[in-house]
Amino acid sequence: MRTTTGDAAGIAGDDAPPDSPRPGRTDAVGAALLVTSTVWALVSAIGRPARPEGFLLAVLAVAAGFAAGRIGGALRPVAVPAAAAVGAIALTLLPPGRLSHGPHTPPLGYANADAALMVLATGAVCCAAWASRPGAVRLALRLLGALAALVALGLGSAAGFAASLGVLLCSLAADRTPRLIGLAGLALATCVAVGGTYAVAVDALPPGLSASLSGQLTPARVRLWHEALHTAATSPVRGIGPGRFAEVEDGGGEPGTDIPAGKGTPQSAPLQLAAEQGVPGVALLAGCYVWLLWALRRSPRGTPVVLTAAAALTGLAMQSAVDHVLSYAAVTAGAGLLAGLATSRPTRDGPPAVR
Repeated sequence: MRTTTGDAAGIAGDDAPPDSPRPGRTDAVGAALLVTSTVWALVSAIGRPARPEGFLLAVLAVAAGFAAGRIGGALRPVAVPAAAAVGAIALTLLPPGRLSHGPHTPPLGYANADAALMVLATGAVCCAAWASRPGAVRLALRLLGALAALVALGLGSAAGFAASLGVLLCSLAADRTPRLIGLAGLALATCVAVGGTYAVAVDALPPGLSASLSGQLTPARVRLWHEALHTAATSPVRGIGPGRFAEVEDGGGEPGTDIPAGKGTPQSAPLQLAAEQGVPGVALLAGCYVWLLWALRRSPRGTPVVLTAAAALTGLAMQSAVDHVLSYAAVTAGAGLLAGLATSRPTRDGPPAVR
């Protein structure tokens, strides 16, 4: 008969890893990757009219969110993620006309980025549900996660709604899924999304499938992906410099598409790094993702909490492969917060619950 930990650690499966005698090693590797990414962005900008500030802000947001998540998850593993999710939902719902698709309505002004925030909110509130005692509170938290999914749908983002719904379903099944298998499946889903983006960009898919995907993604977006790959091929080592993609694309959008004009990005995080920071930039991004999976595998939190957070972060990764949602500091900070919550070490143990 398996036991679980209530308020503090969530429900731990039989495959939860033992405590590491040197838990700081994982954090040190992550910090080294972030520092290396920062340094490489600056190296890519040397001698060019580049603008690395946006990338540096994203790194800073991730680091700050991760630190806040580690602290909040250790002290209040239920209250902190629940409060973060409620705050994100409130900021999206309260401004007048937010769901009527008004132009540049706060908090982020871009429906897909707001929907990405709802995916993270769904993951956070489901993590809080697993960290709480079974009963009315857990049910209420999961209903709040369903509300976040409906908000994403109300924003007009079908991808955000699908990702939020997927997080809910994954969370419900997380207590019956071995940690390693769950993380491997989510990693495979991310690889398929990134690989599919590359395949569309290089026209490697069958004509019928390629035409169908191009129609759903919009021709303007696919054109930007082609341009990003061409740019990366001409400057494979250092790229063209952070923030300079706008100089090689003509406006970032076309009338009648869902791509905001003037954003100056190829609408894909991996392709943007390839164009602006070369192959090393993409390798560092992949390294950060692998580190995240490693940190989640070794996390002292319960398996359901870990897999729920991993599902939300996977949903965000899949969105970032086809859109520029990581260009918003609120989204990157939210991703760091969720990762910190899922890898924290709660300081208080609740009473054991048998299931």
